[in-house]
Amino acid sequence: MKRYVALLFIAMFSIAALSGCNTVKGFGKDVQKVGEKVEDASGK
Repeated sequence: MKRYVALLFIAMFSIAALSGCNTVKGFGKDVQKVGEKVEDASGK
């Protein structure tokens, strides 16, 4: 049951993340921005 819930959660998160971007290119830009924020935060 836990495995089913985990897979369902991952699927819902993936759908939400991908629906936020219109294209794969847009998704790549979003991931890049997140990476930049993490780098900036780690530099402080």
